[in-house]
Amino acid sequence: MADVKASAVDAAQFRPPRWLRNAHVQTVLASAALRRWLLRDARRRVDSGVQELLIDCGAGVRLQGFLTRQKTLPLARALCVLIHGWEGSANSTYVIDAAATLLAAGCDVCRLNLRDHGSTQHLNRELFHSCRIDEVVGAVRALAARAPGAPLAVIGFSLGGNFALRVALRADDVLSGVLAVCPVISPAAGLFGLEHGLWFYRRYFLHKWRRSLRGKRDAFPDVEWFTRADLARDLRGLTQALVLRHTEFASLDAYLEGYSIAGDRLASLRVPATILAAVDDPIIPIADFRALQLPPQIELEIAAHGGHCGFLGGSFLARFLDARLPRLLGES
Repeated sequence: MADVKASAVDAAQFRPPRWLRNAHVQTVLASAALRRWLLRDARRRVDSGVQELLIDCGAGVRLQGFLTRQKTLPLARALCVLIHGWEGSANSTYVIDAAATLLAAGCDVCRLNLRDHGSTQHLNRELFHSCRIDEVVGAVRALAARAPGAPLAVIGFSLGGNFALRVALRADDVLSGVLAVCPVISPAAGLFGLEHGLWFYRRYFLHKWRRSLRGKRDAFPDVEWFTRADLARDLRGLTQALVLRHTEFASLDAYLEGYSIAGDRLASLRVPATILAAVDDPIIPIADFRALQLPPQIELEIAAHGGHCGFLGGSFLARFLDARLPRLLGES
């Protein structure tokens, strides 16, 4: 079992107001329109002088990023790459919030869109799936080349946290640190949790995924991506159709194992990393985190409350990120 460590802003001591202690309230409000409105000033700061990038990831793959330069210090402390969750985007509320915090701390920020996310279905012909790690590693290496010698940290949320940790396993020569917030650990357990959890989450993800697939169809109308029967299936059924039609995996189980980071899969990680989890996360089972076998340079911090990528109350997530920046950037 992994050790749970404490620091200046201790996840174990996070106690949101009573009305925010419900896990579903935390999870839903994290991306709600109300929070987007409350973060409108942060959004303006993140958009100020932003540069759109089309990043060459190798093998003909391009991913979109949005680079914002900090204006706080004469020289940036680092470049921080932010990776959203499944069916989120570079403009997701939690990404904008983290980006504003990092800019204020003197870091340049690149918000990366995974393949087919953020209306980028037209950039690459093949469909997104969660085992497409090589292109994300390629994007991070390309961004590192834009800032030679500067610290480079990757910060990911949910599936983006899973990607961030897998990138660190493959590109530790260019990274200074990683923060993963509520990362997907065991995809099979996560899928099971969605199937047997609150119906709202299944409906939410299926709605967004089907909308994304319609965007892919519009971008490449010559391809029959899925049949009408496929699109009418539940989350497991549509995922299985994706695997059998558009991946090299022979089964759904093999595909889910393909991006698992459960058990000892992070044991060889050499980059300093922090994983933030919540006991009440309705998407990722807390047992997955407690079963991790981690090396000493990975800190696992578990809060009693926070839902899935929520941690709302007292600007906790921003303060948590601020407190861990020196370690993420390799600063003494």
